[in-house]
Amino acid sequence: MIEIDGRRVPVRLRHNHRARRLILRPDANRADGEVGIVVTLPNGVAIAEALSWAGTQSVWISRHLNKLPERVLFTEGALIPFQGIDHVIRHQPTARRGVWSAGEVIYVSGRLEHLPRRLTDWLKLQARSRITDLVAEKAATLQLSFGRISLRDTKSRWGSCAANGNLNFSWRLILAPTFVFDYVVAHEVAHLREHNHGPAFWQLVENLTPEMQRARAWLNSYGPGLHRFG
Repeated sequence: MIEIDGRRVPVRLRHNHRARRLILRPDANRADGEVGIVVTLPNGVAIAEALSWAGTQSVWISRHLNKLPERVLFTEGALIPFQGIDHVIRHQPTARRGVWSAGEVIYVSGRLEHLPRRLTDWLKLQARSRITDLVAEKAATLQLSFGRISLRDTKSRWGSCAANGNLNFSWRLILAPTFVFDYVVAHEVAHLREHNHGPAFWQLVENLTPEMQRARAWLNSYGPGLHRFG
């Protein structure tokens, strides 16, 4: 914790041997629902030094924390996006259907304290199913093979493609509109052929997804907000 203008701000420390300097960013995806900061430490920088440096960045921290949207926890009555459409969460303690959606409602059965975990697991399952289908469809269009598909909760990127053909995606894409979801999958499938961001790559992406520019603009404007849910 550090104190900024009388406010106690949680600090999470990350060590990164590739970092060349101390890096500071907001942290709005904490399990306790609070907002804080993340300090990335390069090799050779002590924790005390990093915390002291963070304390000198009070103006930056205050400005960015005040701009963060309010955290939305997975609770009864909360409103969350699912495939870009707002859905209300409803707890159904006596139902035996697990988690399911109907209309613009997501129902979660079981005990209330298990609701956040059960809903998160269900959202990840929906994301994996849709991503797997889209990857297979787009890779077949290009007559390409792919490796393992993994889901993560990355903050810096929505997807990645490894040299061995393994694909990684953020499960939070299931919260985004379908045209955004489609674009991110197209982006990573295109990397199976083009391992760069040159003109040939972008032409390939545009051939694979109908609204590339609109999706990129949406992610730039609204993508970070997906991390405030859950």
